[in-house]
Amino acid sequence: MKKFKALQDLKESIKVKSLLLSHLESNEICELYVKTYLSGNKIMIAGNGGSAVDAQHFAGEMVSRFNFDRPPLGAITLTTDTSILKAIGNDYGYGKIFSRQIQAHDRFSNIFYEISTSGISENILEAISVCKKIGIHVIGFSGLSEGKMKELCEYCICDPSSLITRIQECHITIEHAICNYVERSLFSKASS
Repeated sequence: MKKFKALQDLKESIKVKSLLLSHLESNEICELYVKTYLSGNKIMIAGNGGSAVDAQHFAGEMVSRFNFDRPPLGAITLTTDTSILKAIGNDYGYGKIFSRQIQAHDRFSNIFYEISTSGISENILEAISVCKKIGIHVIGFSGLSEGKMKELCEYCICDPSSLITRIQECHITIEHAICNYVERSLFSKASS
């Protein structure tokens, strides 16, 4: 019977995160989130498959809490309302499921945060295109392949891996770092 090589898996995860750290050089993205919330706006988040779950997780941290009790921060996940997703998918096609929602929420949102391990999902690329037309900041998270997404996003963090598991681990790690930064920047008195 072969042994499960969990230790090797953990070592690979740590190696990828160490490489990722060398790619993150500033707090520009975090500051954009802080400015968005200070101006009274919200963020919109989307992804497909496991990235949809990551989008929901990130929104939950913002709306509920991360490290301590504080007022909620506005975050809309574009992946959760099945009636809207089915209606848009049926009437306009799957490629429009996020862009139509962005058009509906654009008055209240300043950032579209999209998560795509491949960087080539049609519905994500369509959403980015709509955001650029209406002046919404686009922050993207992808993997090593980057796809078309990197050239379209205002900010794009491309994790240094082509393995979906490693990419998703990096995404959630960065999301937690953003949550921590934003929460402490906006509510530093509440954390003491």
